[in-house]
Amino acid sequence: MTNGCGPKFMRILRMALIAISFIAAPAAAGADPIDDALARFAGGSFDDTQAGIEALVATGHETAADVIGALGEGNLLFRQTDRAVFYRGPDGVLREARSGEPSDLAPATLQSVRVNNRVRRAVQGAMGGLTLMSPDPARRLSAANATFRSRDPASLPLLETAIAQESVPRIRTVLVEARAALILPLSAAPLEERLAAAEVLAARGDQAAMVALRSVPTDAPEELRAAADSAIATIERRQTYIAVGQNIAFGISLGSVLLLAAIGLAITFGVMGVINMAHGEMVMIGAYTTYVVQQVIRAYAPGLFDASLLIAIPSAFIVAGAIGIAIERGIIRWLYGRPLETLLATWGLSLVLQQAVRSIFGPTNKQVGTPSFMQGSVEIFGIGMTLNRVSIVLFALTVFILLLVILHRTALGLQVRAVTQNRRMAGSMGIRTGRVDALTFGLGSGIAGIAGVALTQIDNVSPNLGQGYIIDSFLVVVFGGVGSLWGTLIAAMSIGVANKLLEPYAGAVLGKIILLVVVILFIQKRPRGLFAQKGRAVEA
Repeated sequence: MTNGCGPKFMRILRMALIAISFIAAPAAAGADPIDDALARFAGGSFDDTQAGIEALVATGHETAADVIGALGEGNLLFRQTDRAVFYRGPDGVLREARSGEPSDLAPATLQSVRVNNRVRRAVQGAMGGLTLMSPDPARRLSAANATFRSRDPASLPLLETAIAQESVPRIRTVLVEARAALILPLSAAPLEERLAAAEVLAARGDQAAMVALRSVPTDAPEELRAAADSAIATIERRQTYIAVGQNIAFGISLGSVLLLAAIGLAITFGVMGVINMAHGEMVMIGAYTTYVVQQVIRAYAPGLFDASLLIAIPSAFIVAGAIGIAIERGIIRWLYGRPLETLLATWGLSLVLQQAVRSIFGPTNKQVGTPSFMQGSVEIFGIGMTLNRVSIVLFALTVFILLLVILHRTALGLQVRAVTQNRRMAGSMGIRTGRVDALTFGLGSGIAGIAGVALTQIDNVSPNLGQGYIIDSFLVVVFGGVGSLWGTLIAAMSIGVANKLLEPYAGAVLGKIILLVVVILFIQKRPRGLFAQKGRAVEA
């Protein structure tokens, strides 16, 4: 009898003792709010954990932020025997939740406090509430955003207090939006306030506001549901316009890259009629020049790193330009008037240059750093763009303007335009066409080199860098009109924008195919491109 009842009796006794401990511990801890709040984390249920978060925030205890932050990270622990709570801080040290003092307990002897999505939202709201009154404006703004995301009704009293005290307009706006997100689904709130909340969220107009508007319960008044639906429709229309604007911005960014890669080719192809398949390798040489410049600066003058790209621009122009002149003098000038041989020679040269770079720098990608002034992003009317892409757009336009000045305001530019329009007549007027060819080829190669400087900020620096742009460069040049700078600009931007507008509907690959077919059909109708060159040689 004893042997049969003993184990059963002991199990019942253990269960009773555990139940007594769960009942007695809160009563004993009730004398101190912080102890009562911490004891709830050991309750074992998500409801107890959420109640513990609310109670701990209400105490305003000095370790509240650390404890709740540790809960969100999964680093809040408790001891089963006495329900004592501990947390592991960012430094990895185990600490007592009440005092914040380090503990020598082994974490393996403790149990983790479980969390789910509801608890995580409560953690976000609590962390926001704990910092809403911070003297640091950045922390208050972060707390206001966290409160908006969590939409925890328990944060409402503290949020209203923060709104009354906030003096910074931007932070106050976010606080009002957070309050609107909390008020909207509350059936106990007056209908007028809930309707006003829907208007506030509609004015915010982003995806988070649309999620908050969808939280209106189905049993809400018809007027409120109609206001929420109208606000959602308004936001969706605005998001559609923003998406189109975003794609146009990305298209302009892509167009600026194509402009940089093609503008040098437009000069050499327009003046000499040379199909230079090694043009992409000039871009690659400019990128590797940038890499070398940054390596030298890192080794000998780290303080100049932010100026590394400014130093790399003239360096890449000189290196790529010198190589271009050497190519023209050593290979191209013997092949004028023989387009097939020129194409094969420059294609073979591109393979030689790629292999030379692999032998010197290795086949792997090289890292090129981004200066501090090009890091981050900007947003205009909801359209965001990274600063490095904005810089490339401005840089491409600057290069375009400088090239226009060179071609229209210098003696070299006058000679280049003369040779482009009628080579024989220019030669009979005393212009040394061979010298113009060499300088023009060097100028186009140098511009390709500085295109490589820009591409280091958005693409991998590898021996194959130029191969990804050579076909698109020829497409831009032919579409815009051979030798026309304005045609190159318009063609690059048109192809870039059209490409990005097609991608969401047709996909990246099919979009490129459609664009290529359209350009081919256009060239069938206008073989000389958008802006055809004029001159007796051309007309002939």
